[in-house]
Amino acid sequence: MTPTPTPTVERRAPHPERPRHASPESAPRRALTTALWTVILACGLAYAASLAVPLWFQVNGQRLLIVTSGSMSGSEEGAFDAGDAVVMRRITGPSQLRVGQVASFWPAGSDQLVTHRIIALRNLPVMQQDEATGRMVRTDDPTTGEPLTRPYIFTKGDANATPDPDATPLSQVRGIVLHVYPKVGWVLDWAGSAQGRLLMLGPPLVALAALEVGSLLDDRRARRAAGEHRPSARDRHDDALLLG
Repeated sequence: MTPTPTPTVERRAPHPERPRHASPESAPRRALTTALWTVILACGLAYAASLAVPLWFQVNGQRLLIVTSGSMSGSEEGAFDAGDAVVMRRITGPSQLRVGQVASFWPAGSDQLVTHRIIALRNLPVMQQDEATGRMVRTDDPTTGEPLTRPYIFTKGDANATPDPDATPLSQVRGIVLHVYPKVGWVLDWAGSAQGRLLMLGPPLVALAALEVGSLLDDRRARRAAGEHRPSARDRHDDALLLG
């Protein structure tokens, strides 16, 4: 009986897998990445500062006010112009007020905070309307019979020719000005506006999106390059026959 010849299998060396080396990032790509991160950090720090600065003063018992008029323009100490920022400290009693200080207060019948210089401090009688006559009469202490008084401030804008028409009770005084930061008010006002928020938050979001798109494209190119170096199905079958 003639033996059946064994089929000859051509031995082929396994296909060596090509080394996978990440292509170095090009100089323009590195420059673009650096620019995008610079935009993110700069705008992020600006937005954080616009929130942190007013909060820092508030934590320390103070408040930042933005000057909107020029009624306090002048050469005296503590004068300021429209667009400046002033630091205000709250007061708790009349003993903290002095003539010459700059105070922020709510004028009678107004919903706008005014900041003017104190030119006088006086205690005025507390007045109330008499129901019988309709006239304003002085109120006396029911125990001592002495007239009741209340502390008032008299104020004037440095750039105004005349004092303010009405005295302001201490209860309407919000605080006294400690420091003035020229032109900082414009910056704070812009940072708090819708346009300022958009310009501080919009570019970082666009930059982050661009970085994410770039990362996705790099991953796709890496997967495509890895697929080109992968052995074919026939090569894997031949290798299995040789090894099995």
